[in-house]
Amino acid sequence: MRAAGSIKFLPLGAILDRYLARTFLRIFFASLIWATALFAIVEFFDRIATFLETGASLGTALRYFLFKIPLSVSRVIGFATLFSTLFCLGLLARNHEITAMRASGLTVQRIALPLVVLSLGICLVTFAWNEAVVPVFTQRAQTIYKTEVKSQKPQSLFGTRDIWIRGEGNFINVDQYDIKAGTLEGIKIFQLSRDFTLKGMIEIPSAEWRDGKWQAHAATQWNFMPDGSLAKQAVTVAPPISETPDDLKLLAREPEEFTFFDLQKQIADMQAKGIDATAYQVDLQVKLALPFIAPLVVLIAVPFALKRRVSGGLALSFGIAMLIAFAYWVLSAFCFSLGYSSALSPVVAAWAPNAIFALIGLYLFTAET
Repeated sequence: MRAAGSIKFLPLGAILDRYLARTFLRIFFASLIWATALFAIVEFFDRIATFLETGASLGTALRYFLFKIPLSVSRVIGFATLFSTLFCLGLLARNHEITAMRASGLTVQRIALPLVVLSLGICLVTFAWNEAVVPVFTQRAQTIYKTEVKSQKPQSLFGTRDIWIRGEGNFINVDQYDIKAGTLEGIKIFQLSRDFTLKGMIEIPSAEWRDGKWQAHAATQWNFMPDGSLAKQAVTVAPPISETPDDLKLLAREPEEFTFFDLQKQIADMQAKGIDATAYQVDLQVKLALPFIAPLVVLIAVPFALKRRVSGGLALSFGIAMLIAFAYWVLSAFCFSLGYSSALSPVVAAWAPNAIFALIGLYLFTAET
């Protein structure tokens, strides 16, 4: 009994911890590789029709999918952590190693401690990976898709904010294209004379796509008079923009193309112009919340893995991991959509799935004896 008591308070980093960590990491990296490969295959079949229709070369397709790999890795890290925890502990339970540890006086919480510590490390690495690697590679992949596959002009790739379009005898500036609402916000049309001097400007607060063209309710026209004065008049004019909503969607930058600080800057710029930045605020909070999925799924997976009826078995571990991952995905999608529609605040929408899973995980983790 004295020996059992001394083992119960085993310091972190002991031989047993290193053994569990090595077993977990071997399974983690293997599962990360095949999960990334599976995700890439799904992406391939999702895009292959577009590549064939546009006649993109094999080299273009290969470069596109190569630059998408970091994003794929980021998206499957949580699942790899979940599966590795289930399979690692399940394998040890099937070989009666967990029974031996418990007989030595170790609690379930102490056995799982090295996995929890590793999951916190994975959380930090995931955030750094999403900040340093994913935006660079994702931007490159999107540029290949837009310029080489969709044949969009490189000079038009400014995103959905502060868009500049060259028209016939004018330049058009759009503060923001709202993808969800399908509206253009803050349109300014700079009218030029033949010698490219500015002769007037039209301001349109907003425009929407109806009946195959952009339509606006009201506009203000400013004309530069020969004596240098300005003449202002209210007009009704449609923005002379030939780009359709589908064309403008190609300009959209995915949240993964921004770093956390770039997204913060974009939100500040939009708010300074009076543009609704709710969607970007949700994306900003999501960037902080998603890396925490690794420690959360470990807390939930440990009780499942250590129950006798699910101890061991690749197929069973994979099935449980899929169920838990699907539950998190459904809950996240629901909360994020509420955030995008302003039904929930950005902070609540992004962190609610983590909070719910944390409560469930802590209850299961602490209740296991």
